[in-house]
Amino acid sequence: MRILVTGGAGFIGSHIADALLADGHAVVVVDDLSSGRRENVPQRADFRHGDLRDEAFLTGVFEQTRPEIVCHQAAQTSVSVSTREPVRDASVNVLGSITLLQQCVRHRVSRVVYASTGGAVYGEVPDGELATVDSPARPLSPYACSKFAVECYLRAYANEHGLASTILRYANVYGPRQDPHGEAGVVSIFSRLLVEGKPIQVNARRELGDAGCVRDYVFVGDVVRYNLLAIAGAIHEPIVNVCTGQATTTIELAQALAAAFGVKPAVTYAPRRAGDVERSVLNGGARLAAHPAATLAHGLRETAAWFRSRPIGS
Repeated sequence: MRILVTGGAGFIGSHIADALLADGHAVVVVDDLSSGRRENVPQRADFRHGDLRDEAFLTGVFEQTRPEIVCHQAAQTSVSVSTREPVRDASVNVLGSITLLQQCVRHRVSRVVYASTGGAVYGEVPDGELATVDSPARPLSPYACSKFAVECYLRAYANEHGLASTILRYANVYGPRQDPHGEAGVVSIFSRLLVEGKPIQVNARRELGDAGCVRDYVFVGDVVRYNLLAIAGAIHEPIVNVCTGQATTTIELAQALAAAFGVKPAVTYAPRRAGDVERSVLNGGARLAAHPAATLAHGLRETAAWFRSRPIGS
């Protein structure tokens, strides 16, 4: 099949592009390189550098490549950036997605696979509970609002235009290639600090010095498998949580990652970060029976090995 991967120079998108090529598909990658890296794009992929909000650019891509399926991974992904710059967040995540969906309708794309956020769209998940796809959406940050808005647009496009979609609500994804700079995921930030021998910082869940926020950490390899199944039409639910169902505090994550690196870092504590939910742990409906979710220990070892192989500061 001819598959267009938006955000295919990024952390998750590049892994998906690799896997699709390995399965024999023709892959087109669209990325503006605002956060992705050109080096992440597989050599055999047809790379198109541009912004999803640029209608003329996107029209050219669709007319020239004629994708059958679109795997939409591109986004502004930082909760804290969305809190500081909500207009930018909505422009990228909502307007960029609508421009993309318009092209999908015009060029008769058969399915859109959309990377949404289970880690933010459900809002606070009470202690002892797991959010299911039937749990009410309670987005608490502009980022969560923009990602959930696109889910609503997908339902509207299905109703009005018959555009099929699969929505994958990711928990907190981590693994090789995650950018450790700027407003990145905590695993990659901690990994860079551990490689450089620096202290790691635990942001508070509520009070300074507590164990930090509670998250469901899912390895990128599991995320890729869900995307491949969705692209193949093998996931029949309209919305799926991509998760492990395991609750991990920030300090527990720090300790497990330090063990993977074989170091004992200094730990500092900071106040709660704006926009963060305290606890987000999900319950997956469709499970990959043949591929159980990677354990946190396994995923962190893979991640640590990748970060050790990188030049310091890269």
